[in-house]
This record gives sequence, C-alpha cells and structure tokens, in this order.
Amino acid sequence: MDKRRTARVGQALREELSQVISFEMDDPRLKSVTVADVDVSPDGRTANVKVELFGSAEEQNDAMAALRHSAGFLRHQVASRMELRHAPELLFLSDSGLSALARVETLLARVKKNKRGPENEAES
Repeated sequence: MDKRRTARVGQALREELSQVISFEMDDPRLKSVTVADVDVSPDGRTANVKVELFGSAEEQNDAMAALRHSAGFLRHQVASRMELRHAPELLFLSDSGLSALARVETLLARVKKNKRGPENEAES
C-alpha cells in the first residue's frame, strides 16, 4: 500500500475502533480508554493502535490487558465493517499523555499562526 492509503486506512481503523470500544463493549475496564492513533504497516497486515489510558497505574494495566484480550474480537468487528482484503492484526500500545499534550500545543500554535494572516501582520 502507498503512504496515503495506509494513512486513510489508519484513520478509518481509529474511528471504527473508537466506536466499538466506547459504545459497544461492556467491559468496565475499557471505560477510560481513548484510541489516539493507528499506524498501519505498509503491507497492511499489522496495525499499531496507540491508546491513551486514564486512571491509576493498576487501572491502566487492567485496561491494557482487556484490550489485548479482546484484540481478536475487535479485529473481527473491524473486518466486518470495513472493506479490506485482510483485517490487520491489532497491536495495542500505550500513548503517554505527554505526547498528546505536545500534539495539542502544536495544533494550537499552528491555529494561532494561521490567524495572523498577511493582512493581520501588516497591522502589527
């Protein structure tokens, strides 16, 4: 797959996984899980699913164990909803809150810079 296709598949996987985990799974350990990003391998066989976990260290460990345990179910759900030749194997990774905070700060800086268009800079 080319890079644009893997990015599109990753985005679609992130949306589907978020939907299934948040609204369709009854496991209470998964209530504090947010799917942050999905990186699909170039061959489309594996997907690294970065999740943000909230709560104590024990709750985070329990949530990660629940995700890994339900990987087959989630893969089946994604395969039935998306038209992919092969549903990728889901590998769950913890995404630290600091990287999410850095992403938010970068986006806010970009928005602030864009608001200062050429017409606003002349006034300064």
